[in-house]
Amino acid sequence: MPEGEVGQRPSWDEYFMEIAYLVAKRSTCLRRQIGAVLVRNKHILSTGYNGAPSGVPHCLDVGCTREKLGIPSGQQQENCRGIHAEQNAIIQAALHGVSTEGATLYCTNQPCNLCAKMLINAGIKRIVYEGEYPDDLARELLSEAGLPVERWGAVDNDAEHS
Repeated sequence: MPEGEVGQRPSWDEYFMEIAYLVAKRSTCLRRQIGAVLVRNKHILSTGYNGAPSGVPHCLDVGCTREKLGIPSGQQQENCRGIHAEQNAIIQAALHGVSTEGATLYCTNQPCNLCAKMLINAGIKRIVYEGEYPDDLARELLSEAGLPVERWGAVDNDAEHS
């Protein structure tokens, strides 16, 4: 774009989803690169990506436990050395004394049921995600909690725009 020419600005949802994809580039998971951004009042509270806990060798270095065990996607998440992006975003907020109450989660993929439970208890008010994840229990729990979940690109997602 030539200097001085102004392009169309992204909506707030588009802006934060693009940041989630940038955050995902830090992932050390060999299966999927997931990024998450917690936002309140158009301000980023924290970010997270999936990977091993601090100080522990990453899957990039030691291989994927789930691959070695032949575990399909969406099953037995506990058999993984990594922490999910959503969990890391909540943990980072806690480490820095930032409340997540009333925040929106932007995530590159639908949360699993473990993350869904954490997001509900962390006071998240809205979830925007793009990629599907095979976890019906997560969808059920989020629905029961009355937590709005929107698939990015499925509808005009722009509630954070105003």
